[in-house]
Amino acid sequence: MGQGIVIVWEFFVREGCEGEFETVYGAHGDWALLFARSGDYLGTELLRDAAAPRRYLTLDRWTTAASFEQLWKSCSAEYAALDARCEAWTEKESKLGVWTVP
Repeated sequence: MGQGIVIVWEFFVREGCEGEFETVYGAHGDWALLFARSGDYLGTELLRDAAAPRRYLTLDRWTTAASFEQLWKSCSAEYAALDARCEAWTEKESKLGVWTVP
């Protein structure tokens, strides 16, 4: 691969909300559709912890960190609305960082 960045988020999902969460945060969900407005978005991967099944990671792949920032600025209202809609499904959400792909 050797290019781009990955933005990693950790989520703890409320019991009973796993299905809705997986649909919206998955590779073809609402977040991916919003991000796909940018030609620099490379895809999303959703991971579920086998030992703690309500713990998830999202891996959002971009060509550069600046490309994500540009999308966020241009779609800030839609981003905020989607974030607010999804807030009830999670107990905790943490950005773990922006990782480079060597």
